[in-house]
Amino acid sequence: MREIEASEITAAVASALKQINYHIDPEMQRQLEAAKERESSPLGRQAIELLLENAQHASAGFHPLCQDTGLSVVQVELGQDVHIQNGDVSEAIQAGVRQATQEARLRHSVSVHPITRGNTGDNTPAIIHFNIVPGKGLKLIVMAKGGGCENASALCMLPPAAGQAGIAEFVVQTIQANGASACPPLIIGVGLGGNFETAPALAKRALFRPVGTPSADPVLAELEKQLLERINHLGIGPQGWGGTVTALSVAVEAMPCHIASMPVAVNLECHSHRMLEVKL
Repeated sequence: MREIEASEITAAVASALKQINYHIDPEMQRQLEAAKERESSPLGRQAIELLLENAQHASAGFHPLCQDTGLSVVQVELGQDVHIQNGDVSEAIQAGVRQATQEARLRHSVSVHPITRGNTGDNTPAIIHFNIVPGKGLKLIVMAKGGGCENASALCMLPPAAGQAGIAEFVVQTIQANGASACPPLIIGVGLGGNFETAPALAKRALFRPVGTPSADPVLAELEKQLLERINHLGIGPQGWGGTVTALSVAVEAMPCHIASMPVAVNLECHSHRMLEVKL
């Protein structure tokens, strides 16, 4: 049995949130620089140049990449041979979010009551997804999820007869209707199968895959490729200014479903894709 102090988890989450809100991930910077070279529209290229300039100023001046410092979403892979001392994982994560909000002066984007809109003032609660895995490790993947890209999400319970063509049409229509407001170039997660509750979770999980990494399933990998091509032909372009780079990546995650249903969910990330993996 391995023991990990709850305070280590708090410190790791706080550090990750500070990092991702103020400094663009090097891989995302490379993706945007490559996208600028591919973009055929002068306005689209200008939009990407401004995004890169914004990231440079944010990092140099310790300013948030975006005024929307996001909803904290944490994927936890907890080894079954790990014991958390002096606390529990959930509360340790929430404490890390509170600490980062205060120390890094993050905007209080979360959490408001859905009716009264009263704000907790510390960006809690974070959304936490737990996976119990073999071993003695603890991995945290921390994401700052902006409201604009989250609002562009969609779920549809398609009939099985809709097939792959119906799935693709729903995904593309979702981007066509909402993509410009999600701050493209986008990272797009698609969840297929399961049921009403698991399809959106699969779409969210897809966003945690490294950008541009195809699915290990060749059928899904081919769907990802086709979706990316179709979406980039919509003409939305960077920041909705028009162009050929509306999305940088499409990732599809799937699981078996009932013979009478075909759940499909879409979840988006903006160009910043603020995410960091921490291993304890």
